[in-house]
Amino acid sequence: MTELPARRLLLVHAHPDDESINNGATMARYAAEGARVALVTCTLGERGEVIPPHLRHLTGAALGEYRLRELNDAMAELGVGDFRLLGGVGRYGDSGMMGLADNDDPACFWQARVDEAAAALAEVIVEVRPHVVVAYDDNGGYGHPDHIQAHRVALRAVDFAAEAGWTVPKVYYNRVPRSVVEAAFARLREELPGLPFTKSAAVGDVPGVVDDERITTEIDGAAYAGAKAAAMRAHATQIEVAPDGRYFALSNELAQPLFTTEYYELVRGRQEGAARESDLFAGIEGVV
Repeated sequence: MTELPARRLLLVHAHPDDESINNGATMARYAAEGARVALVTCTLGERGEVIPPHLRHLTGAALGEYRLRELNDAMAELGVGDFRLLGGVGRYGDSGMMGLADNDDPACFWQARVDEAAAALAEVIVEVRPHVVVAYDDNGGYGHPDHIQAHRVALRAVDFAAEAGWTVPKVYYNRVPRSVVEAAFARLREELPGLPFTKSAAVGDVPGVVDDERITTEIDGAAYAGAKAAAMRAHATQIEVAPDGRYFALSNELAQPLFTTEYYELVRGRQEGAARESDLFAGIEGVV
């Protein structure tokens, strides 16, 4: 049997690009430190809005294929070699934004049977045997149906994996502390005239913002800021990154800070001490 790395991290995301925005610095850091970093993406984001004019002809399956190539390039920037599509390429389609007719498509992820999708993810968990799983909260961070469904599937899969023989020691939600977001937007408002975006977003446009006391863990990824920005640039259909790598915009053209310290809330497992953790793997010593 091949010896497993001493630290193993699995992240579950809804679309290509979500991983780089939310966890790019974390993924690059742990990959560089020798941990096994695995990513499961639930859809190809076939209904995403395309930013570059010369790529706006891409829709549906063609956009999904293109975004898969972008994901491959982004993972190369982060040093992550293990990334997969839930159930295989094309198994679950993008559901579009909440409240649209797209949500009713039988092939979309929102319409998937949670237990069926979770069983497929549980197989990956049992294979990878992660010490840490990172997922979204029950609102998916900002209410997108694919993000909400990814939350449901991820937590159900953790339960299924435990029944099948691997209990995940720690599960985290992606988070951002409110004070950090507010301070970052204050800087953004001061510096916006020198940035290549026409207007600024607001705190409510950032997924996963919570009161500071809910943050259990912060990962310093400053040394991997360049890798995160490069991974985000690889998702060119969805993200425009400022030349200095400090800000970015999505198709809504609203500038947002690019965070290189990334934050988490521990929702399953034991926190080591009262202070914020600086390592997602804190407390897993001795877990094989």
